[in-house]
Amino acid sequence: MDTESTHSGYSYHSSRSGRSNRHGDRSRERHKASSSKDSSRSERSVVINPPDTPSQESPVHNGEPLPGEPTPAADDGDEAQDDNWGETTTAVTGTSELSVSQEEVVGLGKEIQDRTQGFRRYLPLAVGLCVGLLVMATPLVFLLLPAVMWPDRLQACGAACEGLFLSISFKLLILLVAVWALFLRPGHASLPRVCVYRAFLTTLTLLLTMSYWLFYGVRILDAQDEDYHGIVQFAVSLVDSQLFVHYLAVVLLELRQLRPCYSVCVIRSTDGETRHYNIGQLSIQRAALSILEYYYRDFPLHNPALLSASKHRAAKHLAGLKVYNVDAPGNTAGAQPGNGNQSRAMVSAAAKRKDSAHNELYYEEADYERRVRKRRARLVVAVEEAFTHVRRMKKEDERASPSDIMDVREAALAIFPSMARALQKYLRTTRRQHCHSMESIQKHLAFCLVNNMSPKAFLEAYLAPGPTLQYGPERWMADQWTLVSEASVTSGIKEGTEFLLRCLDFSLAVTIKGIPYIRLTEEYIDPKSHKFILLLQSETSV
Repeated sequence: MDTESTHSGYSYHSSRSGRSNRHGDRSRERHKASSSKDSSRSERSVVINPPDTPSQESPVHNGEPLPGEPTPAADDGDEAQDDNWGETTTAVTGTSELSVSQEEVVGLGKEIQDRTQGFRRYLPLAVGLCVGLLVMATPLVFLLLPAVMWPDRLQACGAACEGLFLSISFKLLILLVAVWALFLRPGHASLPRVCVYRAFLTTLTLLLTMSYWLFYGVRILDAQDEDYHGIVQFAVSLVDSQLFVHYLAVVLLELRQLRPCYSVCVIRSTDGETRHYNIGQLSIQRAALSILEYYYRDFPLHNPALLSASKHRAAKHLAGLKVYNVDAPGNTAGAQPGNGNQSRAMVSAAAKRKDSAHNELYYEEADYERRVRKRRARLVVAVEEAFTHVRRMKKEDERASPSDIMDVREAALAIFPSMARALQKYLRTTRRQHCHSMESIQKHLAFCLVNNMSPKAFLEAYLAPGPTLQYGPERWMADQWTLVSEASVTSGIKEGTEFLLRCLDFSLAVTIKGIPYIRLTEEYIDPKSHKFILLLQSETSV
């Protein structure tokens, strides 16, 4: 039963580095004894380890020994005391039936967050569906209640009343289609706050319907009105009012934002990629949603590999600069005259190297461009040869029997190895190898072969970075955006409004400026003012 008690690898090795071997053996024996006693009560034990924490049997973390693990060189001598043993030591506790691992806690929080996001996503749709059913059912209920409650005292409905039946039927059908087109569309985004205009329209619709219900209950149900023609006209007036409310919704939600009023500047924080857009009267959260839609369409894919390369180059230049303290007490002119002169010489050499850093950057970029052009030329040649081979095989397949004809997928798999090496080297050189998987490349190659595209059409997806939507969903980061704004996100945008759209790896800084008022004036030009007469003399030859 000794194997049932497990403990963290970090606690085991940090205890060895923080204490002596004899004290560590004594603590392990005490722990084994306690675990043997507790095994009769519970056979379950929980170990809380970080994701990359190694086990006790293989104490190696990312190819390196754990902190405190004695190396072969250190076994010969005394073990060194770890200065940070208090921060790295993990206490080994007994088993408990109520223990919860870190992964379970994270999974529980993620499950609650997913439920909350699903609730917030479908709540507006559910509210809109309930309000729509209430709006559609109210006129029909107005018509059916008198016929059910007091049918004997109702007056006969003439031709005019029957015509109103036809009118209310078509109006309800039109209203149903209009409500479905405007309000019951599936949402493609989740906003942090409720849309003000949608809440206002929903409240207005509910107030209108409740007002008609109150009037209907007091003047028709209580009095049991016998004029059925008037009841039908009352229901028709309700449908007309609902149609006008829907017209107001179209104006506020769709038409108001069509006229451009502001110019938006969007800057990506990491590489400075900039785009400009014109938008209309929107709230801050609606403007942020429109900008994100434009971002996925227009901005090239964010590539952190290029940024890490520039940071590596900057770190290399900074590492070459060495600073010496020439005014230190040990470097006085009287004590060590030679060291002071040597330090000043090295400082001046470092300053000269700093001045020549632009030359190193220039030649490094020139060499990088040369390698990119070389890899690109090899890739273009390899792809053209592969497509030429496919065309040749296609002509041969026309003369072959149907059983020997190769499928498009098989043809793509057959010619892919001839261009795979050149494509892989080019993508590595341009640091975009993580953006394209082998499966996606083969699928794109099969698509080009099916539609009889040229080699240039196939290479266009790899020679230049495309928009974000052209890549896999794992690179969209569609549910990882955070809106940071000093003003309320439900307030409208105006001149000078600034906010931030923050993601995991970068952020989009948004600045809004108003489009100026343009005044055009007309200047009339008399058509007779620019006419001229050509006089020809007999002495001149034309």
